[in-house]
Amino acid sequence: MRLALHLIFIAAFVFTAPSLAQKLVDPNSVAPEFRDAAEKRRAEQIRVVECNRRANEAKVLPRDRTAYLNHCLEAAGEK
Repeated sequence: MRLALHLIFIAAFVFTAPSLAQKLVDPNSVAPEFRDAAEKRRAEQIRVVECNRRANEAKVLPRDRTAYLNHCLEAAGEK
């Protein structure tokens, strides 16, 4: 029983590792016909990362985070 609890605890950290996060798209590493889409995706990813950083700095509560991020992304899209 104790061993199972230890394994579950370790598995929780293994599966939540930052290495599983999405990497930024590199437009130079995709085929030329998909380069425009890759550039748009990279710009979107950068906006999301920036909004997440702002939410962390503002110490937004988890329950309010989605609304904050949606508002931030809409504001970034209008610029």
